[in-house]
Amino acid sequence: MRSGDFAPFGADGGVVEVDETYIGRDKNIKPDGMKKGRGFHHKNKILSLVDRNSGQARSFVVDDVNASTLAPIVRENLAREAKLMTDESIVYTLVGREFAEHGVVHHANKEYVSKGDSSLHTNTIEGFFSIFKRGMKGVYQHCAHKHLHRYVAEFDFRYNNRKALGVEDSERAEKLLQGVKGKRLTYETTTI
Repeated sequence: MRSGDFAPFGADGGVVEVDETYIGRDKNIKPDGMKKGRGFHHKNKILSLVDRNSGQARSFVVDDVNASTLAPIVRENLAREAKLMTDESIVYTLVGREFAEHGVVHHANKEYVSKGDSSLHTNTIEGFFSIFKRGMKGVYQHCAHKHLHRYVAEFDFRYNNRKALGVEDSERAEKLLQGVKGKRLTYETTTI
């Protein structure tokens, strides 16, 4: 369901929201049978970018949420003239300097929209994450880490081809079938 179009977001000087989310449990980090704990280090990590102007989303499954992992992805997927919007995570501090603007909201201070500038928020990407998580928990319920990139691609496709962007169900189905053309589905199975 990936479009293959990796043109940089924010090329027209637009706003691009970047954030990460955590879902499920990465069994490579915390195998079955281990005590459940608080925090997010044992969960699957996803970085997403949402271009406010085009309404498009692009997501990546990442191994770690740190500057050395996320900064290259942000650099590759955002135009330098973009206005980057993030939360207060220190992961984005240095890479944020490479773009035209870097707006930060401080969730720890219960700030979700800047009092001085109402365009400074990450609510669009938080909405994307709510759609993703409701779908994963409500529809699929379980996803192995090795397949997570496929589920993320599906939710990106759905978000990028939604009714709010003028795409009807039949048109979305046609786009999906066009993406399948010429590709072979391979899946390795073991025999008993």
